[in-house]
Formats: sequence, structure tokens, C-alpha cells
Amino acid sequence: MAFSKGSLILVDYTSKVKDTEEVFETTIEEEAKKHSFHDPNVKYQPKLVSVGESWVIKGLDEALEKTSVGDKKTIEITPDKGFGERDTGKVRMIPLRKLGEDAEKVSIGDMIEVDNKKGVVRFIGSGRVQIDYNHRFAGKTVLYDINVLKELKTDDEKTSGILKRYLPVKDDKILFKKTGNILDITIPEEMFRADGLHAIKHFVQTDVFKFIPTLEKVNFVETHVKQQTKPEEKTSKKKTEPKTKTKKLKHLSAFSKRDGFLFSHINFLQYGISFWS
Repeated sequence: MAFSKGSLILVDYTSKVKDTEEVFETTIEEEAKKHSFHDPNVKYQPKLVSVGESWVIKGLDEALEKTSVGDKKTIEITPDKGFGERDTGKVRMIPLRKLGEDAEKVSIGDMIEVDNKKGVVRFIGSGRVQIDYNHRFAGKTVLYDINVLKELKTDDEKTSGILKRYLPVKDDKILFKKTGNILDITIPEEMFRADGLHAIKHFVQTDVFKFIPTLEKVNFVETHVKQQTKPEEKTSKKKTEPKTKTKKLKHLSAFSKRDGFLFSHINFLQYGISFWS
């Protein structure tokens, strides 16, 4: 049975350019390794999709509306329903000096950002650089090999799917509890200082309220534990040194104290930072 609009489903897919068979995206870690673009910082997992609501490109979205759980198929998507047609107006030539210190590091094929817009370097010469602001796959027909795994129906399934979508942490760090119409979500400790945490909370609460309409309240719980400091070691009483004819080197003693201060100062400045939408 086909999905209705707004159904939450989990889909595995691998996408490639039809003409060149270049694989450029996948939800499956083994596929990423196989095609040599595996990123250890990426969380490979099935894609959460709200069917018919533009969570994926138009051609894929339309195709998913006609599928059901267990379907495996290859979907061909033309530019008009994929990444768009190429627009020559989005190809610009700018002075190389505008790149500042990065001018000497740039090479053809690099993805760079100029004036808050990302583009691909197509040409460098005569003190100028050509940047293509079209999508990398604009004008290309692409293929998606999809596997529709599951439809999320229960409140717990929906909550878990939404949290996995936004939180770049291991699954065992995703904790929540629903009591009646109240949902408590635990923020993992490694997310406390994460950039964009406020935005992540906003997106999470927006989605859970939308897909679980009986909810009336969402609490984000952060538990901070006091850091235990090591007790200072007791200094032993200075033993009375026997009188000798050897003179103490005052400059050596002064150096030791200065060294100790620097060591403590450096340790004080050192800190560690540990990354929960």
C-alpha cells in the first residue's frame, strides 16, 4: 500500500550520476567505503523522510509516494526534478586577488566560498578565477537505488527517528521518555557546547509537535555533574640539612620557582572540548 503525504519512513539509498556512474551519496557506510568517499565524521544511517513534504529532491519524493515498505528499486531523476538545469548566469569570473591569502592554495575543481556563496573553481589564469555557482550535478540525470525499510507509526518510533535525524551522536546516547502528553529529551553531554544546539532544539520540538499531535510539552534535559578536583598533595616537612661547605646556588633556586610558575600557568590554560537536531 502506498504511503500517504506526511508518512514518516526510513529509506536506504545510494545515488549516482547516470552518464558517468559516479556515486556521490549514500546512507550505507559499506557503500561509502567501496566508492572511496567514506567520512568518519558522517553518521551513516537510513534517511528519515516525511513523504511528499520536500525532505528530499522532488523526483525522489514523488517516487517514494508510490512505494511501500520492502520496495527495492532504481529511480531515474531528470534535472528538472533533481538538481536543476545548468544556468550560465551562475558562472562568474573574479579577480584572483579577491581570494586573499587563499589565492595561492586554490586549484581547479576546488569547492570554495566567496561572498557567502559556494561554488566550484573551473578556471584559473591571467590573474582571474572562474567560479561555477551551479549545483555540482546541475544538468545531470541521476539514479537512486532505494530500499524502503520501515514506516514509523508509534510515538516512540517517530521520536527516535527525529532525534537520530538531528543528533550527530551514537544511538545509545539518544534518550527520551514520554509520560502522557509530556516528552522529556536528554541532551547528551557531548552536545552541551555544540554549535547550533539552540537551532537543533528548535527543529526537534517543531517536528515532534507536528508528528505527535497529542504532545503538549517538550522538555530538554541537561544534567551537569560537578567535576571532582584532586586533593592537593601534602608537602612533607623539610628535613634539616647537615651543614656542609657547599654553597647553595641562589640562581638555581630562583630558576626552579620560575619554572614551577610557568608550568602551573601553562596547565591552567590547557582545556579540552568534547559534539546532540
